Formats: sequence, structure tokens, C-alpha cells
Amino acid sequence: MVDTGERVLPQINLDLCDGCGICVDTCPSQAVILIDGWPVIVRPEDCVYCGDCEDSCPKGAIGLPYEVVFA
Repeated sequence: MVDTGERVLPQINLDLCDGCGICVDTCPSQAVILIDGWPVIVRPEDCVYCGDCEDSCPKGAIGLPYEVVFA
């Protein structure tokens, strides 16, 4: 879990990531960019926690630190 004080952001496991950039292409808020071939959440204030980056990652390298359950 990445805690930025008030916000908790998706985790990017660089050991699993291959730098394909699909997460960058699917992020609706453009909070993620590639820097030196690796994804970085550069605008955490723009992240809407939608899960698109997690769902699109073919390597399973991105995970939200919680699960939303509707009861």
C-alpha cells in the first residue's frame, strides 16, 4: 500500500511489470505515465481509484490496496 498522507494509491509492483504502458493508455485521469520505461503515478490527486489500470495490466503488476464490496 502506498500512503501519501490522506490518499492510498494503487500499488505498482515493478518486479512483475514489463513496462508495456497499457496502464498509461487505460488510465482515464492520466495519473500514470511512463518514466524511463516504468509506470509512475505522477498525479496522485487525479487518480479516481477506478481500477482500470489494475484490470488492464497483463502481468498483474498493479493492485488496489483494498476491495470494494457492495452488500
